[in-house]
Amino acid sequence: MSSLVDPLARFVLENAPELREAVVRRNVRDGVADKIALLIAAGILKVGDDLPSERHLATALQVSRESVRAGIAILGAQGLLKVAHGARTRVVSDALPAPFRPLREPRAVDRYSLDDIHAARLLVERPVVGDAAERITTETIAFLREAVRAQRAGIGDPVRFLISDREFHTAIYRACGNPALADFVVDLFGAMVEFRRHAVAEPGAIEASIADHERIVEALGARDREKAAAAMEEHLDRIYRTTQAAIAKAAKPCGAPHE
Repeated sequence: MSSLVDPLARFVLENAPELREAVVRRNVRDGVADKIALLIAAGILKVGDDLPSERHLATALQVSRESVRAGIAILGAQGLLKVAHGARTRVVSDALPAPFRPLREPRAVDRYSLDDIHAARLLVERPVVGDAAERITTETIAFLREAVRAQRAGIGDPVRFLISDREFHTAIYRACGNPALADFVVDLFGAMVEFRRHAVAEPGAIEASIADHERIVEALGARDREKAAAAMEEHLDRIYRTTQAAIAKAAKPCGAPHE
């Protein structure tokens, strides 16, 4: 039976453009819903947060506003988002239902110290980014450049930046060609996200990250393994220092003098 069904399905899609477009739209819509759900699971979007506007989300995720609207509607129907006409969409629950629950628990790495996470990222991300430099496609390079443009447009909005930042890093990790390593590094990236929210809110932090991203993209575009790995290491070191500072600042009692 399957030998007949599969060719028939292909024939229908190839000869019914409107049906093919509907399938693509559905996949993109579901992909947007999955990505927003992952942002909630990772803690980048927290209960009480307003989502960026449809236009800004579309830019960050590099999809159409129609797809963003449809993805938001899916999560609204699941009770994760509150969608109200004339108001910003808000996260109202982080109790992800089964279809949106990650297969892995990315926040499990939060039980490790910042020093351990940083050492692990340096150890793993250098070869991952090096492999990405050798295997990355022109399409992914274009995606990364567009992501940097979106980040520049979002200076001053830490949540909007973090959404685009996650897309940027994930695209690089996926380009390494090893999905197991990519998944592992994505989980490491998501560690300490609460403190990253504070760190990127500091004056000049987003601009510094964007400058790092531009150097990383330049090296990846040149297919320069060593330069790409070195640019990522410099980026990770700066993130480590700013996150340390954010943790220290958060730990200070209210009213304590700043050093």
